[in-house]
Amino acid sequence: NSWVEAFKVVSTDGGDYTVTLTGTPFNDAYRYVDWLLTVPLLLIELILVMKLPQEETVSLGWKLGVASALMVALGYPGEIQDDLTVRWFWWFLAMIPFCYVVQTLVVGLNEA
Repeated sequence: NSWVEAFKVVSTDGGDYTVTLTGTPFNDAYRYVDWLLTVPLLLIELILVMKLPQEETVSLGWKLGVASALMVALGYPGEIQDDLTVRWFWWFLAMIPFCYVVQTLVVGLNEA
C-alpha cells in the first residue's frame, strides 16, 4: 500500500514528469484517518490559544471539531470515485462544513 509502489514517475529529459499507475493498489484511507484525527485537534488547539471564556471555548471546540471531522469524512467518498461528476458532488458536500469552519474562525479571530 505504498504510494511509491502504486505510481511510476518518469522524468523526460530532466524537465517534464509523467505519472502512470503501476497497478499496485494505494489505500488513500490512511491519509483520511490521519486527517480525521489531526484536523479537529488542530482547530481545538487554535481555539484554546485564543483565550476565550471557558463556555465559549467548549462550545466552539465541539462545533468546529465536529464540522472539521464531517468535512474530512465527506471528502473521502469523493477521493475514491472515478466519475468526475460524483467527485464534484462530494467536494460540494465537504465544502459546506469547510465554509462553516472558515467563517467561524474569521469572525472569532476578529473578536479575539
